[in-house]
Amino acid sequence: MTTITTDIGTLIESSPEIRGGKPCLTGTGVTVHRVVGWYKLGLTPEEILERMGHPTLTLAHVYAALTYYQVNQAAIETEFAAEEVKTERLMQQHFQFESR
Repeated sequence: MTTITTDIGTLIESSPEIRGGKPCLTGTGVTVHRVVGWYKLGLTPEEILERMGHPTLTLAHVYAALTYYQVNQAAIETEFAAEEVKTERLMQQHFQFESR
């Protein structure tokens, strides 16, 4: 009997051509950030997989993303904070424009 194994490092990829170089789940274009964001909202890995509805996404991808997050948590949290600041700035600009 032959056992096939997968190196979990092959489930995450980064390329400047895909999502600006953010870590993505291999072959999907889905970012680790998206998976982590849903996880932080309280979704289980199974719920994340179901909501993604991506034909090639697997539960192993979701768990790989969560593992990647755990190993790189400080860097990813810094990126989340920077994105929040950028979003807040854009919201303020948008609402200032609308109120004129």
